[in-house]
Amino acid sequence: MQVTETLNEGLKRKLSLVIPKSDLTTRLEARLGELKNQANIKGFRPGKVPATYLKKVYGKSAMAEVMQDAINTTVSATLTSRSERAAAQPKVDLPDDQGTLNKVLDGEADLSFDVSYEVLPSVELMEFKGLKIDKPVVEVTDADLDKEMARVFRQNRGYEPKPDDGVVAEGDNLGISFEGKIKGKPFAGGSSDHAHVIVGAGDFIPGFEEQLIGMKKGETRSIDITFPKDYGKDELQGKKATFDVTVLHIDGPRAGEFNDDFAKTLGLDDLGALRTAVKDQMIAALASMSRQAMKRQILDALDESHKFSVPDQLVDAEFDAIWQRVKHEITDHGRSFEDEGTTEEEASAQYRKIAERRVRLGLVVAEVGNKNKIEVSEDEHQQALIAEVRRFPGQEQQVYDYYRKNPQALAGLRAPVFENKVVDFVAELATQTEKKVSREELAKIIQDEGDDVPDEHHHDHDDHEGHDH
Repeated sequence: MQVTETLNEGLKRKLSLVIPKSDLTTRLEARLGELKNQANIKGFRPGKVPATYLKKVYGKSAMAEVMQDAINTTVSATLTSRSERAAAQPKVDLPDDQGTLNKVLDGEADLSFDVSYEVLPSVELMEFKGLKIDKPVVEVTDADLDKEMARVFRQNRGYEPKPDDGVVAEGDNLGISFEGKIKGKPFAGGSSDHAHVIVGAGDFIPGFEEQLIGMKKGETRSIDITFPKDYGKDELQGKKATFDVTVLHIDGPRAGEFNDDFAKTLGLDDLGALRTAVKDQMIAALASMSRQAMKRQILDALDESHKFSVPDQLVDAEFDAIWQRVKHEITDHGRSFEDEGTTEEEASAQYRKIAERRVRLGLVVAEVGNKNKIEVSEDEHQQALIAEVRRFPGQEQQVYDYYRKNPQALAGLRAPVFENKVVDFVAELATQTEKKVSREELAKIIQDEGDDVPDEHHHDHDDHEGHDH
């Protein structure tokens, strides 16, 4: 076998390889030997077909199989001998001339071909012990707990449709559509075809819910509001906006009292037990949000501290996956990039940067895991599957069957588990400083993170090659 390197630029490689015809002939004879015992040819007993006749009948098709196998094994062996790992499946270019290929198939010529690929870069890891991160801490106050208890009551006592002539009152559960405008122009995220709001719950912008009171089903009303100065999206802070709101349906709360009997309908002994359970859930949810904020700090630090070229093939694949989702969401909502305050070219450039970040972080995360022997156990993998199945109430069996029938999708569930274990490993080595924040401040941190990268997912190149997913 001859190997000649014809391109070595950055991560790109191109090789010219030659497999001698003698090697192909040896492989062909071995393959024909296998066929001799398998072939069922009229006039010959099993295993007694002459080699010359087998070659006449199966020669070219067997040689085609032999060539493909020889190419695969030769490329793999060549990369191993060069201590290189291909970022994606290498591209093989066979001779264009059919006459040349026919000679190879007839065993009269060597097989010459080119192979192009990108290598995975080497990753020099930062020192994690010098990393400093903030750990957001939120105290659950009695006022917060009272508000959450009221929400649990509203949510669980249920609602029933009001009559057609009924009007919106405090505590009603509404279905509404709306379009928001600032200075007469729609703005990104300011419209919905069907949103739900409980009047008085305070889930919408201050002043919004109160102006719905008195409306009837099918009525449209213009509502003027001013975004808070600390609103989650910086570009909307302090801005005045007008929303054209249409009430689609009105559901009023069913009769009921917030007492021990209500707590028992939820399987608890009394209101005290319910209060304890709700507080525990709030603490767990806030801890999860805090962990998410810390994870983003760690991923940002890993991205900032590891600057190296990444394979175009991986970035292209990641970008294509993101871009398809983005365009699909834009189209589904009947909007355009201009409606979102950007252009297709600007959005494309932004998401390509996100794709490059994801690929780079994927390589760093994989390297941290490999060097520190971080692995996903089978039990953790099964727990990830169970968690995914539970995300689809009523469809558990279909989801479970899908993953069982699709090994690649099942393997892909390891990726987020692996990433979280790596992040936990880095967090243990880093210096954590507790920082007290409000629930609103923590929610804003999480929201701001989501604006940059909607859902981080990376690639563990040794255990799997999966995408977001």
